[in-house]
Amino acid sequence: MASFSRWQEKVVKYDFSVVFLSLIITIIGLFNVYSATIVTEGSVFFNRQLISAIIGIVFMIVFSFMDYRKLGRSVYVIYVINILLLLIVLAVGKSTLGARRWISFGFINLQPSELMKISVMLVLARYFSNDSNVEGYTLRELMIPAAMAVIPAGLVIIQPDLGSGMMLLLAAFSVFLFTKIRTQSLIILGVVAMIALPLVYNFALKDYQKQRVVTFLDPASDPKGSGYNSIQSKIAVGSGRFTGKGYMKGTQSQLNFLPEHHTDFIFSVFSEEHGFIGSFILLILYSLLFISGFRIAARADDKFGVILAVGLTAVIFWQALINMGMVIGIMPVVGITLPFMSYGGTSLVINMIIIGFLQSIAIRRYMF
Repeated sequence: MASFSRWQEKVVKYDFSVVFLSLIITIIGLFNVYSATIVTEGSVFFNRQLISAIIGIVFMIVFSFMDYRKLGRSVYVIYVINILLLLIVLAVGKSTLGARRWISFGFINLQPSELMKISVMLVLARYFSNDSNVEGYTLRELMIPAAMAVIPAGLVIIQPDLGSGMMLLLAAFSVFLFTKIRTQSLIILGVVAMIALPLVYNFALKDYQKQRVVTFLDPASDPKGSGYNSIQSKIAVGSGRFTGKGYMKGTQSQLNFLPEHHTDFIFSVFSEEHGFIGSFILLILYSLLFISGFRIAARADDKFGVILAVGLTAVIFWQALINMGMVIGIMPVVGITLPFMSYGGTSLVINMIIIGFLQSIAIRRYMF
């Protein structure tokens, strides 16, 4: 009875707002995947996504009742294992559309870059929670945590997966800002970034990645080639107008003009079918989800939990921002999914685990 009472107490302390919001977006995503793929693939993708959603919910519940502080003791081991998985991907990973991003286990494909989202946030939260710096960090003091983020981000980028690598760096930088960087260090970083950008463009980016930047600035320069995705996406979003064309009535997706419409450009499908009103409601749901995540961080009682909640919420925030920005043409097309909405089993399960971690932090805020 005592054990049941403890479980009951945990359920009462659940932050149902973050669970409710993530589940609502996931349900919307399931209907959207069905609409985007029913014509070309039947119900295959929908069924797979539904199974992934169920598995993700189970993991979310498991991780929410697990004490995140105990997992914090082994974060460096988890981090190293994830680095090894990224190296395995580069060596023998499954190649699709010219990119090696998955490890195939026959019946399931694992995408280690998705696991790395949580792993990097865990290791950064552990590092900063064990270190106290009231005055703010200098660049020299940030070298170790920066390396923890740059190494996996670099391995992800050379798969190549520029979108996920960029998202990892932005989420890590969000953690750095939260833990406080000295103003002088920020100025230096800004100057270095301005100098590094042209060097990265000329010497680090592949030709197709350079073309994406050019296409972002002027999609019409190659309307049937590199600019095609961006142009078709903006046509889909714009043609939805105020109220949308109606569920399963979007011509861009149903007639297969829009490429990758069940993954990277799922928001284009949604915008075409549900218009400005539907897109605005979806943006509100995401905004409330971000606010709920940061509220959990603000209420956490231990430093590890605070930083971890900030980092995990930042992961979802940056991923959503990059994807939506890409879809409406204010960011380059980098190939990144929309959390809880896009088709992809590993991505959906990992995002559910993130919600589970946030719940774990929320529940234990009352257990001291």
